[in-house]
Amino acid sequence: MKKIPQQNLSSTVFARERLALNLKKWRAFQGLSQHALAIEADLHHTFVAHLERGARNPSLDNIEKLAVALKIDIVELLCDPRSKP
Repeated sequence: MKKIPQQNLSSTVFARERLALNLKKWRAFQGLSQHALAIEADLHHTFVAHLERGARNPSLDNIEKLAVALKIDIVELLCDPRSKP
């Protein structure tokens, strides 16, 4: 029976954390408040705040709404934030 290789979980950035870090980075880069982004994405401002804290698990539809509102490719919200300058 093959063993599944163990990952070093302390160095892994999970999807929800990736989204939180990237969302906050892109929103700040574009000079938007959480409220302004929420309006653009047709989401509630507390939902955006929860996402930035990693407290909510959004649907792909909501991630897409955020990417469209930020005028970026959805991949930018899910990529490893450590791999970008």
